[in-house]
Amino acid sequence: NKMIGVAEQFQFILRDESVHLAFGTDLINAIIAENPDIWTDEFKKATIDKITKAVELECAYADDCLPRGVMGLNAETIKQYMHYIADRRLERLGLPQTYNATNPFPWLSEITDLRKEKNFFETRVTEYKTGGQLEWD
Repeated sequence: NKMIGVAEQFQFILRDESVHLAFGTDLINAIIAENPDIWTDEFKKATIDKITKAVELECAYADDCLPRGVMGLNAETIKQYMHYIADRRLERLGLPQTYNATNPFPWLSEITDLRKEKNFFETRVTEYKTGGQLEWD
């Protein structure tokens, strides 16, 4: 009983990071829509290059962390997942996919993409409230 609540903490972190990601890409796309002249071929290439460099660094990190792998997980599948995620990010920005990778962890998408229904009396819900309205009193 030393790690009670760790999974729930990860759910909160995942939720927050997913919101940050969606906000960031929506903001970038809004800026591009309002200022289409900045979205030049040079800027697009620079964006793709930065994402490609980030993927290279993440792949090197996977090699360092999992030189021999562990049961059900190894550096190659992590790298494939990094390629898959990079393609999704490029796609959200309206850029061409670089890796054309498939998701090696389809179960992870099920965990991260779906809202979780929980028994109100057994646990705390980790999703943000949606559909509400802010009021200034």
